[in-house]
Amino acid sequence: MSLDGRPGDRREGPSPVTGNGVVLEDSNRPALAPMSSQRLRLIPNKDHNPDNYDDMELDFSPSIFTSLERFLPPSMLGMPRYDKVKFMTEILLKYLPHGERNRVQKHRDYRQKIISNYQPLHRELYSMHPATTFVTPFLKAVSDNTEESFRRIMSEPSPGVFTFEMFQPQFCELLLSEVENFEKWVNEAKFRIMRPNTMNKYGAVLDDFGLETMLDKLMENFIRPISKVFFAEVGGSTLDSHHGFVVEYGEDRDADLGFHVDDSEVTLNVCLGKQFSGGELFFRGTRCDKHVNSGSHSEEIFDYSHVPGCAVLHRGRHRHGARATTSGHRINLLLWCRSSVFREMKKYQKDFSSWCGECLREKKERQRMSIRATKRELLRREGESTA
Repeated sequence: MSLDGRPGDRREGPSPVTGNGVVLEDSNRPALAPMSSQRLRLIPNKDHNPDNYDDMELDFSPSIFTSLERFLPPSMLGMPRYDKVKFMTEILLKYLPHGERNRVQKHRDYRQKIISNYQPLHRELYSMHPATTFVTPFLKAVSDNTEESFRRIMSEPSPGVFTFEMFQPQFCELLLSEVENFEKWVNEAKFRIMRPNTMNKYGAVLDDFGLETMLDKLMENFIRPISKVFFAEVGGSTLDSHHGFVVEYGEDRDADLGFHVDDSEVTLNVCLGKQFSGGELFFRGTRCDKHVNSGSHSEEIFDYSHVPGCAVLHRGRHRHGARATTSGHRINLLLWCRSSVFREMKKYQKDFSSWCGECLREKKERQRMSIRATKRELLRREGESTA
């Protein structure tokens, strides 16, 4: 399960956020006081209206800065945008080792080369059109935006694993066709593409050939509202970046996928097709870094069989894998949704019992031991009083 640390890799340990921020400073502005002692707020300032960063030269997505700004210390909210960007960039860069920055720049150049040369087959896919993308019940649930409306279209067959019908068949067919067209172009142009991660030898990163904006809207407008309700404890309400890709299983493709956790806070996994058998997902409980290799308990063991157009939504730290696709050809869309705010806050947390199954068991055991000790002490005092 150990990987090479590429952005988007499935990995066991702490996961770096991808990207690099370079901000040009105005030499005529007075220098700021040191901000190294400043920390983000634990609770966002909902009354604050954050700045828009779309017009700035940034390597991180502008939406990340807009989202993160609500967590800035009160003393910084009135500062110029450049000062706030500098502070937030320093935080984001903590997740990117210095030695990786050249590789990130190369990947940025690689992506631009693809977008400049690849001619899309279905341009309508590159903009979000909800009415032709999603099934009606899903759209209504997101529009109502309540826990009750979400639960009406979902099932939770295992704690923290939600399944629901999501994509229209025509959308699945269009996306499959676009992926096939991209792979055809790759072969004809003899262009070597980067695979989604080091565990999958087949598949493609959708962001690399122009679908990043569409996937951003998918995350922001449709996945984040659901995650805010069901995964708030792992940053579900502050998802601000993603890694979107397709994986392929079957004959002459990957056969299965080993036991792992994702480099995400929340993972969306949607089967696009085609005809296949096997390929079940197996889940084995959610774990923090400390307990990622601990054993599973019976209530955490769950297998899920894919259905085209249907989605599975779960925490990225929910341990899982995929059994062998024994016949046919299966293609799935994966969207790893990340929260830079949660990753920063997690550095100051010691208790993950709100989402780590093993932390919760240890916490309950400590509580039981404390209650037993208290009872023993009370009985001892009662005995002494009687004597």
